[in-house]
Amino acid sequence: MSDNNIPGKNKTIRRDVLVSEKEATRPRTPRGVQSIETGGAILRALARAGGPLKLRDLAETLDMVAAQLHPYLVSFRNINMVEQTETGQYQLGPFALHLGLTRLRNQNAYRETIRRVPELAEELGLMVTISVWGLHGPTIVYLQESEARIHSNVAVGGTFMVTMTATGKAFAAYLPAKMTEPLVRAELDGQAPSLYAIPGVSEETFRSEVAMVQKQGYSVTRDAPIPGVSAVAAPVFDHTGTVQLVVTVIGPSNFIDLSEDGACVARLMAFTGALSRDLGQSEDA
Repeated sequence: MSDNNIPGKNKTIRRDVLVSEKEATRPRTPRGVQSIETGGAILRALARAGGPLKLRDLAETLDMVAAQLHPYLVSFRNINMVEQTETGQYQLGPFALHLGLTRLRNQNAYRETIRRVPELAEELGLMVTISVWGLHGPTIVYLQESEARIHSNVAVGGTFMVTMTATGKAFAAYLPAKMTEPLVRAELDGQAPSLYAIPGVSEETFRSEVAMVQKQGYSVTRDAPIPGVSAVAAPVFDHTGTVQLVVTVIGPSNFIDLSEDGACVARLMAFTGALSRDLGQSEDA
């Protein structure tokens, strides 16, 4: 009897073929160089230390044996990535500084945020805006629409009021008061025309909300200043700790989750946090 006539033989062969095809199409993790990844962990530990470290302290931080760590430090010293102080401690060297400055020169907060925002908007299914502080306050410089359309006057080139919007309160919380206070004062005193058909907030409420933004790192508005529309905003910082822009997620109130542990707030904070770190903000900030 030939193999073709053996009951179940073709099924077994076919099953094997399917398994092979699945393995062939399965994405594979690119193979890296373990020693380079270990070296990267050493450099990160030195960067986070904020000052020189003794060999034994660095080894303890990395959970490495000092004898295993030392050859890496010798190699890093040879290329000026690491240097040794007069007391024999280790810290990042001149070449590490050169690499960092090169990265900062090539990094543009606005350009980098625009590149990443479409993915954020698609993932959340909500509108996302990028705003900078302009002559007339928070100014929208980019807008990414989503399927969850909202009826509002949000448009590129438009502005947000400082005292009544999540974006405005995020700027007020982190920019120097000398930049924001004149506009804040004008809005609170009714000297600046309101952009919305609802009464403004009291000074006590505004100051309290700004203090909360400083504490939690993001700002929210519920059903205001536009009824039925809510938002959450978070700042992006550069290597000096200065706010470069604010990213705001906007959507229908019955669709956007503004809870502290909700997907929207968590995702936005992760998004702006990653951007800030890539722009050089200290991880301890």
